[in-house]
Amino acid sequence: MQAKFVQAKFHAATLAASFAMLASGAALAQVDVSNAWVRGTVPTQTASGAFMVLHAHENAKLVGVSSPVAAAELHEMKMEGNVMRMRQVQSLDLPKMQNVELKPGGYHVMLMDLKGPLKKGDTVPITLKIEQGGKVIEQKVNAEVRDMTASAAGPAGHGDHKH
Repeated sequence: MQAKFVQAKFHAATLAASFAMLASGAALAQVDVSNAWVRGTVPTQTASGAFMVLHAHENAKLVGVSSPVAAAELHEMKMEGNVMRMRQVQSLDLPKMQNVELKPGGYHVMLMDLKGPLKKGDTVPITLKIEQGGKVIEQKVNAEVRDMTASAAGPAGHGDHKH
């Protein structure tokens, strides 16, 4: 009888620990991604930009990006005097419960050395590396390729939304 009680207690503790690990893992993945898109290209073009809105449920940091279609880096465009400059940034803070927009003319994912043209209607897979709670997780995003002349405002309801 004692052995069954100890075994049941052990299973309950194991189950509770499993739920705690799942809950903490879920907390780490709490960055919503919406309106993910990439600007289309012409056949000889070797670079483009990817844009999206990130919303972290807890403080987080975007620390890396990758894509199978190109070399990918996190970039920022900003005015320095009268000149718009673009530079690579190592990370981007994602404050708790605030939207952070990656958009033309601001922060964005730079796709360089494209392996082929990006045609309107295609989908580009992008992996975001997000640091949250002392751990780095990878979050997959599928970004819709829009027309070459597309701006930040897109059709309502389009883009990729992940929880």
